[in-house]
Amino acid sequence: MSRKTKTVKRPLFKRVLVIMSLLVLLAGAGSAYLLWHTVFRPNVTTGEAEYAFLNIPTGSDMDVVLDMLEENSFIVNRATLEWVAGRKNYRNNVNPGRYRLTSGMNNNDLVNMLRSGTQVPVNLVFISHRTIEEIASVVGRQIEADSTAIVELVRDSEFIASIGFDGATIPGLFIPNTYQVYWNTSAEQFLQRMRREYDRFWSGERDEKREETGLDRSGVSTLASIISEETVMADEMPVIAGVYLNRLKRGMRLQADPTIKYAIGDFTVNRILRVHLEADSPYNTYMYGGLPPGPITVPPVQAIDAVLNPQRHDYLYFSAREDFSGYHRFARTLAEHNRNARLYRNALNQRGVFR
Repeated sequence: MSRKTKTVKRPLFKRVLVIMSLLVLLAGAGSAYLLWHTVFRPNVTTGEAEYAFLNIPTGSDMDVVLDMLEENSFIVNRATLEWVAGRKNYRNNVNPGRYRLTSGMNNNDLVNMLRSGTQVPVNLVFISHRTIEEIASVVGRQIEADSTAIVELVRDSEFIASIGFDGATIPGLFIPNTYQVYWNTSAEQFLQRMRREYDRFWSGERDEKREETGLDRSGVSTLASIISEETVMADEMPVIAGVYLNRLKRGMRLQADPTIKYAIGDFTVNRILRVHLEADSPYNTYMYGGLPPGPITVPPVQAIDAVLNPQRHDYLYFSAREDFSGYHRFARTLAEHNRNARLYRNALNQRGVFR
């Protein structure tokens, strides 16, 4: 009897062992699948778009980043992302910046990108503007530094002196262009970058041509800012530049209407009156000789290049054409200029423009 019992129990034991082994294998396979699912299954969605951008502010922690991803519906499952982020120590490796999220990214790729700080540069674009505040507003919408921080730093006399400018000359720092920067650029980093771009802009041929004009860099920018307010016609800018350079060489006052508008703080004035000419300001080029203390706007590059490449002529005066085409009549003598100015004044009168 005892031998038969042993013979029966041995196959049963084997079957139990096989079943248990299979269960362990299944459990392992299930765990492996769950791990793969958590780490490598697509978890990023950008809706109908192929990609989207996530801007992570300076000082953010992991929870803030996860909240942003969830609130913007960029992730399908927060729990799995949080698990992967925790295992990869993202909590201690949060980097600010602008990150490109591609629909279908998995948690592993997403966390690797975020913790490595592999962000996408911003194409920072600004054109010529009349005021620093306008420049700051445009820039502040494209990078992390807001317009207030930029304006405050521009008004910090100690800081701008450290980069070679003062309150009057600072508009010349900004060279309109497109620049690649990182989104998390601070106000100080932005202005330091502009200083480097300024030096790059003025290196080589431009500086050589500047010397021929007899002006320093700020002087060129100042004259360019006046020209850009006189005309928007690029082909006429070198002609007007030639007029002003001729007047400077002869010791004549510039008598530039845009400087009067700047002096009275009103660029909407359509007609300069005698009362405007009485504004006692260093920017009043009817009252004071030479160039104003600094640029009256942030000048466009084409106006700067017009000063560096002026048309050679002997004109000393110009007046807007009476057809309001945006072009001007040029004159060598005051008598000729007065005739041209009279035509324009009459045209203004006919249109009812008296101020």
